[in-house]
Amino acid sequence: MTTVVIAPDKFKGSLTAAQVADHLARGIEAALAADGGAAVEIRSVPMADGGEGTVDAALAAGFTPVTLEVTGPLGTRVRADYALDEGSGTAVVEMALASGLAMTGATDAHARAATSRGTGELVAHALDAGARRIVLGVGGSASTDGGAGMIAALGARLLGATGEEIEDGGAALASLASVDLAGLHPRIGDVEFVLAADVDNPLLGPAGAAAVYGPQKGASPDTVAELDEALARWARVLAGAGLEGAERGIDQPGAGAAGGVGYAALAVLGAHRESGIDVVLELTGFAAKVAGAALVITGEGSLDEQSLSGKTPVGVARAATAAGAITVAVAGRSTLTEEQLRAAGIAGRYALLDIEPDPEVCMREAGRLLELLGRRVAADHLEEES
Repeated sequence: MTTVVIAPDKFKGSLTAAQVADHLARGIEAALAADGGAAVEIRSVPMADGGEGTVDAALAAGFTPVTLEVTGPLGTRVRADYALDEGSGTAVVEMALASGLAMTGATDAHARAATSRGTGELVAHALDAGARRIVLGVGGSASTDGGAGMIAALGARLLGATGEEIEDGGAALASLASVDLAGLHPRIGDVEFVLAADVDNPLLGPAGAAAVYGPQKGASPDTVAELDEALARWARVLAGAGLEGAERGIDQPGAGAAGGVGYAALAVLGAHRESGIDVVLELTGFAAKVAGAALVITGEGSLDEQSLSGKTPVGVARAATAAGAITVAVAGRSTLTEEQLRAAGIAGRYALLDIEPDPEVCMREAGRLLELLGRRVAADHLEEES
């Protein structure tokens, strides 16, 4: 029996990774049934690259959801899940679910005020639950607070000149005078923290958190400069508090991830950075699921130059090639050349825009179109084999 692994990322704005996999599977099964009911085993493995969708990928792999009410990016209460596997002691925290840009919208005021506190509350709960390894998926964040809100939620006190606790948000760090770390959660030092991030930006400067990602969150040029200086103050105050690694962490690759949450994870929590897709491949047990497979189908909404830099399709293709499987990719659109695809280990690509030229229809009817692409993949790669 031929084994097919379907391991896509989400089609942002249209379908989750699990929905993409489901529609592709339906198309394949329909094509093979029409061809005489050939025997094919389909293994669906919804994927993510360490950002949005990472908790969903862990849940699809058997993790248990833990739902909490936490502080949202603008201070209102929101419900957010993290994923927990009690057997391995691994928790997966996705920043977008607690402190995500989708909750705020990109405005200058929001860019100044947004906090990572809710992400820290999820981490604190995972620590209380006994997690021994915590994966931080940090894509899709709203804040540029250097992870200060996250660290405050874990027990630190961020104080102004007169000893009062300062407000949340990146801009408020301009009034930071001292940090009291004595109340940090006692289990932090006993836990392995993994920063699932592919970006290598430092915390500060023209390639830093505020300059590169602030405008995406609505920050004006003046606010970008203000946030960069506020982040510099945050780092200086942490160093002044005697935190080992506070200065070194400024320039560590990934410190600028998620508005500087990467910096707090590296400098305060002692995290180590790993490629997001590699983390998710491990969390989902992909190596075991691809063993013996003849074909792997991966993909994401847009297959483009960014896909070549640590995104799901290329990571999945690499792992599939190592297992001896052929990989094809599906996408809403694809701008990569055949040569680029081959170099990435992708033997073929199928795009919604190839069968429906209207992008709005592709977004609205992605499920139906993916089923048609599933039929095409089956015709090209499975019917003769079967």
